Amino acid sequence: MRRKSSLVLLAFAVFFATLSPLMRWYAFPRLAKVPANEYQAVVLEAKNATLLVDYLSLKPQIVPKLSIVQTLKGNVAEARKVKADTGRDVVVWDALSFVAGPDGKMVSEIPERYVFDAHTQDPVHTASESVDGDPVHREGVEFKFPFLTEQRDYFYFDAQSRTSAPIHYKATQNFRGLSVYYFEQTVPWVKVPLPKKMPGGVTEESLGGSVERWYTTVRKFWVDPTTGAPVNGEEVHREELRFPQAPDTKPVTVFAGEVKMREDYIDSTVDLVKSQRQLILLLTSYLPWGFLILGVALLALSLFLEARGRRPADPAPLDPLREPDPDPQPVIA
Repeated sequence: MRRKSSLVLLAFAVFFATLSPLMRWYAFPRLAKVPANEYQAVVLEAKNATLLVDYLSLKPQIVPKLSIVQTLKGNVAEARKVKADTGRDVVVWDALSFVAGPDGKMVSEIPERYVFDAHTQDPVHTASESVDGDPVHREGVEFKFPFLTEQRDYFYFDAQSRTSAPIHYKATQNFRGLSVYYFEQTVPWVKVPLPKKMPGGVTEESLGGSVERWYTTVRKFWVDPTTGAPVNGEEVHREELRFPQAPDTKPVTVFAGEVKMREDYIDSTVDLVKSQRQLILLLTSYLPWGFLILGVALLALSLFLEARGRRPADPAPLDPLREPDPDPQPVIA
């Protein structure tokens, strides 16, 4: 019975020891993915910012607060179409960046369509991939970093310039109870298109046709490495209008300020990430290590039972009431 039990335990030990790496390296890449119907909204604010409110006078002014509402909405129907065309499990985010002045009126509005792999977060290129209605070809990540983010540089897509550039890992920090990776990207002054939707129907033609919009920013993210989700984001942002056909005309500041996430949205984002990261840890840490420890324990118990089964039995104790065996008779040849 001991031998049969040890063989059964050995079989279970091998099963759980094999299941441990399979859970981490086979199941996790296939099971962990961004939901196709995700919806997120974040509000960022820039206080005491410089803003060009009147495009007729071209005189910027200091405003007490500027709000930027960023929404991400999963387009399930479009994701199914892309999957049918490419065979890949994708997520399609219809994003909108809505900038509102201190009076709540629209300053600018830029829509985006972002198509990416649901498991790896790599961009998937389709005809519908766009920024402000213009087709783009993304390289690198945007909005979200990959699951199990590493301490290295990534390419990050900048929607204003429609280009990708490295975003640098700087340090590991503690942010509201989470160990996060701090990333930073500096976009130098670059010429960018004017938003197609601006206040009062302002267009490039209405501004004289020779105006150029230039932009620079320092982008900062605090990223939970388990889920790859930013729990906080900031930008030191500056935009201005330049007049190449009038070199003596000074550039006009369109916007200048420090953009930060609103506190209540930081709290809700941190709470969401703390709950979601447990699902990733279950597949990458808790179950693999649990199966490995269980396999080692079962192997040790199997070897222990096998060793006991092979040990010789102790000799039977002598009965004190039993008569001794008679002396053997000599054999006479």
